[in-house]
Amino acid sequence: MTLINTNIFTGTIDHLEAGEPLKGITKLTYSELVSDYIKQSLLEGELSPGDQVKEVLLAKKLGISRAPIREALQMLTREGLIQSEPQKGKYVSALTSKQIINSYFTGGVLEAAAVTEALDLYTPHDIDKLEEIIQKMRQVAETGESLDSLTKLDSTFHSVLFSRIDNDLLLDLCRHSCQGISKFLLYKYWIKLFSPQQVYERHLAILDALKSGDGPILEKTIRKHYADSGKRMAKFGVDVHKTDEPVASNIPFKRSSGI
Repeated sequence: MTLINTNIFTGTIDHLEAGEPLKGITKLTYSELVSDYIKQSLLEGELSPGDQVKEVLLAKKLGISRAPIREALQMLTREGLIQSEPQKGKYVSALTSKQIINSYFTGGVLEAAAVTEALDLYTPHDIDKLEEIIQKMRQVAETGESLDSLTKLDSTFHSVLFSRIDNDLLLDLCRHSCQGISKFLLYKYWIKLFSPQQVYERHLAILDALKSGDGPILEKTIRKHYADSGKRMAKFGVDVHKTDEPVASNIPFKRSSGI
């Protein structure tokens, strides 16, 4: 699973699969590509919470100047994926169990309030799209398809919910409150947090609440959706979770103490 690779920094963008039509390509800046590279390193386990990220080594590995590296790290800091410590450097965010619970609680409160406020704006077409996603989740649960396929379905489901929210600030807060934890920082735990059947049932509950047209029930359902995730993810907080995973070598990152 590769979103980008180091070849992009020689001028070749290879986000697309071989033979995929060129229509609709979005040209990314170097800083956006660096951001994608770091996120992919998180997904593939080359980079973990608490690891130091060094601009000099990244620039050398990717063959670019430090300016886009710095910009990318600023972007990731705003997303909550990178933390900066004065006189020490930049590190991948390592959250305590309480911080994880708080992040999911906040995400749930924000999304629940936003979706409930927009309740009357959802169209039959929106409902059809959500039902289609739900059926694909059920198919994954019944056939034993790769768990990774649920990641895209989950993102698409919530994107449909976000599509009727006309508040960019609120959308940004919703997406950044706990998305970084689920989809990047602790993805390897998040993807196994619930069984495929439970994932299907949890999202079906949101869809049923939306279809009911009952605002209080919808808000309560979405908040519970996030709170339940937060409680389970909390056991992977840096203050309670221990890991014996091996340290990767020859990468521009270093576990905790730097290189």
